[in-house]
Amino acid sequence: MAAERPLCLVMMPFGIKKDAATSAEINFDFIYHQAIRPAINAADMEPVRADEERVGWLIHRQTFERLLLCDYAIADLTTGNPNVYYELGVRHATRPRTTLAVFAEYQNPPFDVNLLRALSYRLGEGNRFGPREAAELTSNLIRRLRELRELAGNGPVDSPLFQLMTGYKGPDTAFLNTHVSREREVHSARLKGDLARARELGDAHAVERIESALGEFYAVDPGLVVDLFLTWRALSEWDRMISLYERLPPALKRSMTIRVQFGFALNRANRTNEALKVLEMVVQEQGPSSETLGLIGRIYKDRWLEASSQAQIRTALIYLDKAIASYISGFEVDPRDAYPGINAVTLLDIKGDEESLQKKRDLLPVVKFAVERRLKHTRLIYWDYATLLELAVLQENEDDAFQYLSDALAGVREPWEAETTANNLRLIFESREERNASQPWLGIIIRQLEERSKTAAMA
Repeated sequence: MAAERPLCLVMMPFGIKKDAATSAEINFDFIYHQAIRPAINAADMEPVRADEERVGWLIHRQTFERLLLCDYAIADLTTGNPNVYYELGVRHATRPRTTLAVFAEYQNPPFDVNLLRALSYRLGEGNRFGPREAAELTSNLIRRLRELRELAGNGPVDSPLFQLMTGYKGPDTAFLNTHVSREREVHSARLKGDLARARELGDAHAVERIESALGEFYAVDPGLVVDLFLTWRALSEWDRMISLYERLPPALKRSMTIRVQFGFALNRANRTNEALKVLEMVVQEQGPSSETLGLIGRIYKDRWLEASSQAQIRTALIYLDKAIASYISGFEVDPRDAYPGINAVTLLDIKGDEESLQKKRDLLPVVKFAVERRLKHTRLIYWDYATLLELAVLQENEDDAFQYLSDALAGVREPWEAETTANNLRLIFESREERNASQPWLGIIIRQLEERSKTAAMA
């Protein structure tokens, strides 16, 4: 039975991270799902992925239970992620023969772990982790994990601490209720899989059943709670997100990931004053980020649209300027994030006066360069194609616009994605009509995006 298999903890970054050595980006989620997790299952182990990065690196009892409890562990040292190194340090202080370090082959680990029997793997050209690289890493991991199991704790010491301190035996873990902890980890992993399937199917009833079964969140894996929170977002259930947030333990409520997404949900639920207060507090306490400033820009953009619809011209202009300023600031904080940059140039185009159009002409090449540079080193998703589509429209390049439209339509994952792009392009279309610069081909693009949003909603 799966519950009887040894647990293998995976300590690695989440999502797409920048490689400091090459400035290219690495999709760690893809590496995990295409290679590491299948290898762990093939070695007859139960995969458990550390969630601290996603919940804002909360230090809690379950974090340490997991590090002490799991029979085996894999630590991906690529990019020198501080969370991974912290977890590896705790692991080396407690479990001397059960942790396998891995890293991308062109990145040498720092000297203090260089003597470990680490496993290198290839990423492929431009850090694109393709089927060949996945198959190679999977095969090598299966072999090494099976070796660890065969040695059953009698293999060579992999911890520098145990190597250097003669007689050091590590802490006594008898205080842990191993059976209960193990069952909780396996149960959490299964529920995360159930949530992933519910997201894929758009099954809100299944998500509701999972949330109801969890009960109070104080004893629930924080990573599972974050998955639940983001699943409601994927299903555009903004009121569900808000209700869930109100039930969270105080420590999890303070997580930047949770607070930013809470602000996003409040805005989508038309509670913009509350959303703005939440996001501005995040900036004040934890500093600006492209995501937070981008969401603040979105709030001012919505206020501009509302004031415009009520013919409050002066108020609308104030909100439009605030939206542009927020988006530009967000892009300046992290030029790798195209979202605030593309929104800034779009609103400058819509504003339409000569000063704004000049700012647009100055900023657009920088945004385009940032987008193209990033896309050379990552697997493209919907928002990448949508960004390229919007850039083509802003440059009035009809041929490129239709090419990127085709790619974007094929990459739609959630209905609100195509709807958001259509809304942005409609604003450009209408503002150009007002300037007597009508473009019928842009109207065709908008209609196709609207139709794709409807079909995605029905799927």
